[in-house]
Amino acid sequence: MELVVRVTFTTMAILALLVALVFPAITTAQSPEPAMAPTSDGVAIDQGIAYVLMFAALVLTYIIH
Repeated sequence: MELVVRVTFTTMAILALLVALVFPAITTAQSPEPAMAPTSDGVAIDQGIAYVLMFAALVLTYIIH
């Protein structure tokens, strides 16, 4: 029984050491490139539409009066 416990402990210790040495190399092997910044997040488009609508309302108000 003691032999099984020692073999298991030794095996687990060696395995833990190997994982501790290899795991950092695995995580840094292929790091993904950062994502590109969005070219338009929609705020500029919404603001442009709002300006056009306000200008149309101003022109329409000027024509009516």
